[in-house]
Amino acid sequence: MATRRHDPNRKDRIVDAAIGVIAEHGVAGTTHRLIAAAADVPLGSLTYHFSSLDDLRAQAFQRHAERMSVVYESHFLQVHTHEALVEAITDLIHGDAGADTADWAIAYELYLAALRDPALRTITETWMRTSRAVLERFVDPTTARGVDALIEGLVMHKTLSTAPVPREQIRVIVERTLGEPR
Repeated sequence: MATRRHDPNRKDRIVDAAIGVIAEHGVAGTTHRLIAAAADVPLGSLTYHFSSLDDLRAQAFQRHAERMSVVYESHFLQVHTHEALVEAITDLIHGDAGADTADWAIAYELYLAALRDPALRTITETWMRTSRAVLERFVDPTTARGVDALIEGLVMHKTLSTAPVPREQIRVIVERTLGEPR
């Protein structure tokens, strides 16, 4: 392991490494040692920068949610019509919007961790609120909440399925959910 006397990005590197470790090993398999090895830092750096493994995981989840929110919002930047909205949501669900399997693994790890640790629900609630705000540029708040849940649910079904859901079927579901243009 290389010694770094001046390492101003160490804390950020540790948080990024934690994201990768969570994606690969899940919350249950994430340890200080795995994160330190992935970040190429001494084990003591983790306890220097973070009060606990829970603190580090929370910061990793926060960073991941913020990054995913940026990807999500940028996906809708060129949407100006109802048809474009249907296509953008379909692409998002189908996996053509910049999030990969590791991104979704981390998201699902966050959801499960937040189920058991209410302190993490602030992260999930902020993330959901941000996603709904993007959708509310196109639909009313109630529809935005439903579409957000539809996206999450269909992505989960797609991710966990042994047979891929055809894109056209996803598109039909999105069309029916959105209804006619307003």
